[in-house]
Amino acid sequence: MHQDIQKCIEVLASGGTILYPTDTIWGIGCDATQSHATQKVYQLKQREDAKAMLILVNSADMLSRYVEEIPAMADEIIEINDDPLTIIYPVGRNLAGNLLSPDGAIGIRITSDPFCTELIRRFRKPLVSTSANIAGQPAPVIFSEISAEIKSVVDYTVAWRQDDHIKRKPSCILKVKLNGEIEVIRK
Repeated sequence: MHQDIQKCIEVLASGGTILYPTDTIWGIGCDATQSHATQKVYQLKQREDAKAMLILVNSADMLSRYVEEIPAMADEIIEINDDPLTIIYPVGRNLAGNLLSPDGAIGIRITSDPFCTELIRRFRKPLVSTSANIAGQPAPVIFSEISAEIKSVVDYTVAWRQDDHIKRKPSCILKVKLNGEIEVIRK
């Protein structure tokens, strides 16, 4: 795992893309603060820029650096939730502009995965985390389901957990407004 993390840091710092395991499904990632890196992810997924991607952070402290204001309800939900949960916050900041939705919102998950947590801690920046598939195709749940096309276009593929056959599912997604209103986007 240590070698994978070191190589990921090198690739991410140079604006590259990685294929990596998360606390949900395998993802394609990059430095969430670099527009040119996020543009590469949109291109390799053949996805339109208008469809926002989520990011991973490793703590509530890191979350506060990338969200203008955290709704009180979001803090409460995070505290009681045990499963992977992505929250769409009203206004993101300090991120690549092409990651934000047209209204400025951003989806963020505080990861609990040991690999992701350590990678983000050492990289000191959030990571893009989008499913490892071409837009419109089914999201692969385990490494062996990832297409050769995706594997061939990322700059680095993590070896950690490639032989893991535990079928994880994508995170639940909630949109939480400053007034406490909650909208379920994905269960």
